Amino acid sequence: MRLLTFKGGVHPPEKKLTEHEEIKKAPLPDKVVVFMAQHAGAAAKPVVEVGQEVKTGQIIGEPQGLISAYVHSPVTGKVISVGKINSNVHGMAVEAVTIERTGSDEWELLPKVDYQSASKEELIELIKKAGIVGLGGAMFPTHVKLNPPKPVEILIINGAECEPYLTIDHRVMLEMHEEILMGIEITRKILGVKEVYIGIESNKKDALQLLEEKWNGKVKVAALKTKYPQGAEKQLIKAITGREVPSGGLPSDVGVVVQNVSTMIAIKEAIIDRKPLIERGLTLTGEGVRKRGNWWVRIGAPISWIINELGGGFTEGFEEIKVLMGGPMMGIPVASLDIPILKGNNGITVIKEQKRESTNCIRCSYCVHVCPINLQPYLLDMLSRKKKYDEAAAIGLLDCIECGSCTYICPANVEHVKSIKLAKKVYRTLRGGKK
Repeated sequence: MRLLTFKGGVHPPEKKLTEHEEIKKAPLPDKVVVFMAQHAGAAAKPVVEVGQEVKTGQIIGEPQGLISAYVHSPVTGKVISVGKINSNVHGMAVEAVTIERTGSDEWELLPKVDYQSASKEELIELIKKAGIVGLGGAMFPTHVKLNPPKPVEILIINGAECEPYLTIDHRVMLEMHEEILMGIEITRKILGVKEVYIGIESNKKDALQLLEEKWNGKVKVAALKTKYPQGAEKQLIKAITGREVPSGGLPSDVGVVVQNVSTMIAIKEAIIDRKPLIERGLTLTGEGVRKRGNWWVRIGAPISWIINELGGGFTEGFEEIKVLMGGPMMGIPVASLDIPILKGNNGITVIKEQKRESTNCIRCSYCVHVCPINLQPYLLDMLSRKKKYDEAAAIGLLDCIECGSCTYICPANVEHVKSIKLAKKVYRTLRGGKK
């Protein structure tokens, strides 16, 4: 079997500790905290008040502008607060609605539609009403992505799951392949594409074999080399199609749209089951938690509740714990366990805090060799630290996908990504938000 791949990348220890753990349904949390910034772009505007009773699936936040999304109540209950909450995930205080559950689910469902007879516009509008965003982590509103500025002929489904520890995408491919295929058929109709591929890394041989057998050629199954960041959008496109998204460009510039496997399930549930996006699958993993597994969890459930209720608490004797929203390569360390999970949160990883002491760059060029975007991370890091943002932008600052391959491979423990992320934020601010 020929394995498709891209130039650069690294191969950190996979540590797929939960790859054989079937997905379980988590109990309903007693309280949820739902951020209005559940997506890329402008935060939603709260449309509920303190003391108001809400149903599961009821709209509690309306989109503001083109790049924004609806937010729904994950439980049936009473609104106990509406206001700003500090969140290290967003780097600032964000608007949130806190709901106390008062009973089991009483649903407010989406309008009924026959997807086979519905128009493209009707399907996109329903996906918008469902509040669906990219569930691979980027959280870009799906209704915008399914209406690309240019015609596309290829749809790629991302089943790579290259991040160490995380296994939820692997499990949904094994357990929910029919739902994924239904989501693909709906998406295929919306985009009018000629070809559909699903990219899966070679360390998931059971998923590769199952989808080849069950889907029977309806979707082309592409076996990918197990390498990080194989699941990054541009690298996935390059590996499967050979096409290269230009600097500052979009996948539609090369005739492609990429969607995550879990996003396909969300689309199926919205169109067929009439359910908005109020829960998602995630992996609870790492050596620092007692019980590891894959779960369907309501959005807004606090991380502390997930670790204690689903994971049985922290491992005894495991000191200097670090809790990440996501995996060890691109995951965000949480400052407080009261922070809730978001729509794009595909995992909670509890690992040992590793102290990294940086020394001076030795110009070994390891970071250059592994960069999947063909950048010079050591130089971007230096210019970023010196606040020479225009010079950094001239050599590709904004093209960095923040995958962390450079930081991982660096023998001097230079944290390139930390300085580059900050420089990108400052540069965009100085330019008035322009890219």
